[in-house]
Amino acid sequence: MAVLRPLPLGALARRAFRELDQRRAIFDLPLERACFGEPDLDLSVRHHGRLAASPFGPAAGPHTQLAQNIVLGWLAGGRVIELKTVQVEDRLTLPRPCIDVETIGFNVEWSQELTLEESLEEYVKAAMLIALLEASGRLPLAPGFGRVLFDASVGYDLAGISSPRVDAFLGGLADIRPIVARLRRQLPAELGTLRDLPFPATLTRSLTLSTFHGCPPAEIEEIVRHLQRRHRLDCIVKLNPLLLGPRETRRLLHDRLGYHELVVPDDAFARDTTWTQMVDFVGRLGASAAAAGLGFGVKLSNTLVVENHRSFFPASAKEMYLSGSPLHVLAIELVDRFRRVFGDRFPVSFAAGIDRGNFADAVALGLAPVTVCTDLLKPGGYARGRGYLAALAERMRGAGARGVDEWVIRSGGRGTGALEAALAPADGDGARARCLAALESGGDLRAAAGDALFARWVSAARLANTAAYAARVAEDPRYAAATHRQRPRKIGHRLALLDCLACEKCVPVCPNDANFLFSVEPGELPIVKVRATPEGWSARTLGALRIEATRQVGNFADFCNDCGNCDVFCPEDGGPYALKPRFFATVAAYEADRPRDAFHLERDGGRLTVRARLAGRELVARLDGGEASYRGPGFELSFREDDPLATLRGEAEGEVDLTEFRLMALVGRAVLAPSEVNYPSCL
Repeated sequence: MAVLRPLPLGALARRAFRELDQRRAIFDLPLERACFGEPDLDLSVRHHGRLAASPFGPAAGPHTQLAQNIVLGWLAGGRVIELKTVQVEDRLTLPRPCIDVETIGFNVEWSQELTLEESLEEYVKAAMLIALLEASGRLPLAPGFGRVLFDASVGYDLAGISSPRVDAFLGGLADIRPIVARLRRQLPAELGTLRDLPFPATLTRSLTLSTFHGCPPAEIEEIVRHLQRRHRLDCIVKLNPLLLGPRETRRLLHDRLGYHELVVPDDAFARDTTWTQMVDFVGRLGASAAAAGLGFGVKLSNTLVVENHRSFFPASAKEMYLSGSPLHVLAIELVDRFRRVFGDRFPVSFAAGIDRGNFADAVALGLAPVTVCTDLLKPGGYARGRGYLAALAERMRGAGARGVDEWVIRSGGRGTGALEAALAPADGDGARARCLAALESGGDLRAAAGDALFARWVSAARLANTAAYAARVAEDPRYAAATHRQRPRKIGHRLALLDCLACEKCVPVCPNDANFLFSVEPGELPIVKVRATPEGWSARTLGALRIEATRQVGNFADFCNDCGNCDVFCPEDGGPYALKPRFFATVAAYEADRPRDAFHLERDGGRLTVRARLAGRELVARLDGGEASYRGPGFELSFREDDPLATLRGEAEGEVDLTEFRLMALVGRAVLAPSEVNYPSCL
């Protein structure tokens, strides 16, 4: 099984800045496609005291805590980053592959892959990288658009969350200064001017509680109270779609949307929180948070438990977790029901099937942050984030909205009705007329209403928009099963180590930024096999290995957890993560990955050492100023690269294929070429 191995901050920073300098791109996310804000629009939102620099906050990723993944979310426009949920059980064996967004979205993974201590350090690395990039002045950021709010997440039960290790993790989030001091020293010399940046002392004071399906409601309540008392945290409770109950869940999923193949087990409802239980503990927790001067809210929604009916996942995974388009409909229904009970009393964070087509609608409901995950796993990857904010900005301009709160009022034509619901006798006789005049003329609604009435107006509009959107979303054919049956095209050809269609889809769909591109000169490598004889060395040539593509795909295996997402979208079979050259940062990691084929590259001045495991055979090539050595099972040779047959010396028990040496030299030099920016070249 793949093991994630984080890189030092220095290597991550080196790659980020070299890519920015050399290719005007960062982590394979072209700057012209990244979203750095809309300077002429106010995309900030303040909801019940929780400030986000944008209503858009992509999750740190579906299954990783790696720092570069978080930075990619930030580069894509995300300004509220919900950090991956951690738990005390951090040494689990998880099924692989684990992600399938071939049509909608499924996964069979729900836990972290790093230890608590590694997770904390990755989160601090991410915060420091973002601060470094912003402070460098090399990004076209709109004023104030570098701000970021981190939101921690823990699970899954009270015993684990109150344990000493999770307690230390939360304490570490509250005071990151010791980690920052240590990581500063990792920054490379070329970034020396940024080493003394005033990095924050605290990473976050807010937390989303992610309880696993089936956590008793009394325990959920006690966990939040523990987090409030012990850590003084603003808390968000993530709720499950099973709150709709079996009848309504199946009505929406099967009858309305047409996903008849999806079976929600009866016992999933039996072991989960009921609607009445949720209403009771949310009311109590909201009151206790207010009494303590803390924030409290809910997140809708968690994934939906369904039976695993697909062959993509291991048979050992009896259940899988639904995300994407159908979950959007279920979660919006929950938002509407929740607000029918609580009104706009509590902030609602939202994560369910968000994409470019519905992002602006979710913002119009006053949901904040609006979190995206599944859509970022599709072709385009994190760069899809630009589309969300671009679509929102376009619709805001069309409605004449200066900011998000005005968009809430002006979207959907419900501003007049919301105003009537918001007006109070104390507002005075002229308030209604001023507000209606501003609404009709495109004027400043806050200035017309005043702060108090404007806040009530926005709140009433949130509720009106929610009811209207929930009424129509289940009828919208874009969420129906028939719309999501088409699978990515396959061409019936198996991937090889080098050469493919070079469609480059596998690079952006990797949630961990593990896949990368490198360049080679197309041409032929002669297939030459040599053998020691009493008379000297004999050679035979058996044609040539043809290399046709200029751009090749590599995989940085330390960041790859075999999730399988690149295989879903690759037109060829076999999976880039499995069949393309896999590179490790250290010899130890390379050796621990046996028996899978892999590479390790090491530079020492002008000498390059390439270790390769090809078809299970361990090979080592050393290249030094035209001189070469090559060893493997039963042979150890040396020669000059420009004329190996004439200069060959050493020992060999049988025939040796020099083609593999040429392949190793080609790949090693190509990946480490000065023009290339990838993780192996930045170590």
